Amino acid sequence: MKGLWKGNLAVVEGAIAGGLDAYFGYPITPQNEIPEYMSARMREIGRTFLQAESELAAINMVFGAALTGKKAMTTSSSPGISLMQEGISYLVGSETPAVIVNVQRGGPGLGNISGSQGDYFQTVKGGGHGDYKLIVFTPGSVQEMHDMAKVSFDVAFKYRNPVIILTDGVLGQMSEPAEIKVIKTTATPGVEDLGWNLTGARGRKPRFIRSLFMGEGELEKYNYKLAKKFETMKEELDWEEKDVEDAKVILVGYGTSGRINLEAYQEARKKGLKVGFFRLKTVYPFPEQRLYELSKRAKFLAVEMSMGQMVEDVKLAVQGRSEVRFYGKPGGGLPEVGEIIKIAKAMMQ
Repeated sequence: MKGLWKGNLAVVEGAIAGGLDAYFGYPITPQNEIPEYMSARMREIGRTFLQAESELAAINMVFGAALTGKKAMTTSSSPGISLMQEGISYLVGSETPAVIVNVQRGGPGLGNISGSQGDYFQTVKGGGHGDYKLIVFTPGSVQEMHDMAKVSFDVAFKYRNPVIILTDGVLGQMSEPAEIKVIKTTATPGVEDLGWNLTGARGRKPRFIRSLFMGEGELEKYNYKLAKKFETMKEELDWEEKDVEDAKVILVGYGTSGRINLEAYQEARKKGLKVGFFRLKTVYPFPEQRLYELSKRAKFLAVEMSMGQMVEDVKLAVQGRSEVRFYGKPGGGLPEVGEIIKIAKAMMQ
């Protein structure tokens, strides 16, 4: 169904199209439309919706449902995601797939309800305890909010690992044309035996899913196993690039900052400036190899709605071979196209 869709609603329809069985959430701005809309839609199609009493309860409800092999999901905004970090670490530690959506808002602390990108470190570097990685999708449009949500469960189950859709309040609240698949079936999904999930032990040996390993050297061995899986997750790497082969300066961003970079790149090209465009669709995995290749002939300008977080990964990828500058707006501010072009032009001198 093509129409004018708000980002927060598109992500709901995408998750439902991807087979969502159960949603557990708690209200927080600017993602409140998600649980509100989900409460009606899940009821319409005969699936489970439950408003939890807190974000801590929501992530643990997701954990419980996911252990049975159900496609379970929660959504929140920055402070709420912070409260979920222990549960997210438990999901990874027990190799339990689930989907989490973070519609970022300004911080630190309570901050404000404007869109921001201050949760990059928390999400990509592991906000909870222990060595772990999450697959992190970063949509840049309402259409991608839907499409990434739709495939997220397949990816989560492929690796038995949580997937996070890292978006922001601007994309969540904006409306634009999108092709959305609206599911109308009321059929309740059955319980599939995936070989690992808890379905009842009738006719087979009991299964034990855990993240507690107390034997000598047992946890070390398990962490090596997880690390190998995290490497295979790099197969999900995705990005978009334009005019990078002849560019002197390449604009790097994701989400809303990526959209702003696109306009700046187009305006710069009209002015005859050799500016390239590079938008991340995943931030884990991160396209370090591609950025390293491009560093042979171009400089980079990392643009973010923060004080500078993704820029550190750009610098690591480049390995000092090329100049990397940063331009950001924290606390709900939006980068300005004119300022991006001004900095890029100065970098060409």
